Amino acid sequence: MYMLMLIQALQDFLLEFLGDSPKALLITNIALMVFTIFIYWLFYFIVFRVFKRLSRRVLKEDSQVQPLRIQKQEILSAREVAMILNRSLMAISWFLRLWIIFAFVNTALGLFEWTREASEAIAGFVGSIIGGMWNAFITYLPDLFTAVVIISIAYMIIRLFRLVFEGVGRQRIKVPGFYPEWSSTSYSLLRLLIIAMTVVVVFPYLPGSDSPAFQGVSIFVGVLLSLGSTTAVANVVAGIVITYTRAFRVGNYVNISGTEGKIIERTAFVTRIITPKNVVVSMPNASIMSDKVINYSTQAKSEGIALHTGVTIGYDVPWPTVQQLLLSAAAATENIEEEPKPFVLQTSLDDNYVAYELNAFTRRADLRPRIYSDLHANILDAFHTAGVEITSPHYRAVRDGNEPAMAAVLSHPESAPE
Repeated sequence: MYMLMLIQALQDFLLEFLGDSPKALLITNIALMVFTIFIYWLFYFIVFRVFKRLSRRVLKEDSQVQPLRIQKQEILSAREVAMILNRSLMAISWFLRLWIIFAFVNTALGLFEWTREASEAIAGFVGSIIGGMWNAFITYLPDLFTAVVIISIAYMIIRLFRLVFEGVGRQRIKVPGFYPEWSSTSYSLLRLLIIAMTVVVVFPYLPGSDSPAFQGVSIFVGVLLSLGSTTAVANVVAGIVITYTRAFRVGNYVNISGTEGKIIERTAFVTRIITPKNVVVSMPNASIMSDKVINYSTQAKSEGIALHTGVTIGYDVPWPTVQQLLLSAAAATENIEEEPKPFVLQTSLDDNYVAYELNAFTRRADLRPRIYSDLHANILDAFHTAGVEITSPHYRAVRDGNEPAMAAVLSHPESAPE
C-alpha cells in the first residue's frame, strides 16, 4: 500500500505537469514495467530462491538441526524437527508470495485512472482488516501487561514457597509443630491454590472472556469436571488426610486391609505397597481411609515392636521349663532385641494342654516374616533338643513305650538325610 501511495503521488505529479496526454500514459506504462521487473526480482530471487535454499539446508543430512528432548527422553527426532521447520518456512514463503502478488495487482490497478477506484477499495478493505487487528492489539496491551504482572507475581510466590518447603523437607528449616513429611503435600496444595486464584484473577483480562461463547465453554468444562471427578477428588482428599494424620510414610512397613508390606510410593490418588513376595499392590487412598492401618515402623526404631507366637504344651511339662525353652529360642534368633527383654505369658489352660505365648521385641519391622520364620525354627530346635513334644493344637499318642514324635535336631539344613 505504501508503494501504491508513492506511485500515485508520482502519477499525480506527472498529471499536474503533463496532463492527460500520451506522454503521461507512456510514463505510467514505463513505471508499470519497472515495477513489474522489481516485483519479479523480489518474488523470484528473494522469496523463492532464499526460502528454497533455507529449505534445502534444513533438510540435508548434515544439517545442524538438533532433536527435541526433555531431559534424556527424545520427543522429536532431528528429522521430524527438520520437517516441521521446513513446513514453517514454506508457510512463510507462501504468505509472502500472496502478499507480493496482492501488492502488485493493487498497485497496477492504481496506476490507471479508470481502475484507481477499485484499487483504493481493495486497499481500504485490506487496510481496515489489518488496522482493526493492530488497534485491537494496541487496545489489549494494558490488559496484557496486567495479566503478565499477575502471572509473574504468582510464579515468584510459587518459587518462594518451593524453596521454603524444600528446606523444611530437608530439615534445613524447622517450624514447630510442622513435620518434614508434610512439606511436599503442603507445597502441592498451596501451588494449586495459587494457580487457581491466578486463573480467577487473570480470567477477566483474557481476550474474549466476556463473550457468551467463552463463558459457555467455561461452564461446560466446569460441569464435566464436577460430574466426572467425584472418585478422583475423594482419593485426593483422602491422601491429604492420610498425610496430615501421619498414618504412614514412604518406607514404613504396614498392614492395610490385610496387605502387608513396605510403602514405596504415595501419590495424590493411590498408595503402593511392595509385599515380602516382591509384589506391588496399588491401593486407592479412599479405600485406605475406610479401613484400619497397622504401622509396624512407627515404634520399631525407637522402642521396638513385639513379635508374638504361641505353642501348646502338655500338662506333664513344668511351665518354668517351657518358659526357659521359649526364652532361649528368642535369644538365639537374629534381630531380636535384648532390651526390652522377651517374656512368656500363659494365655489359657485348655483341656489337653497349656497355651504359652512368647513375646520378643525387634527394631526391624521390615524383616517380620523372616524373623518369625527364624524364631519358629529356633523354638522347634529348643524343644526337640530338650525332648519336649509340642502338642499343638491336638495330638494323640498311646504311651506304651513308643518313641516321642519329634524330629531330629540338625545344625545345618543341608545335612538332612536323603
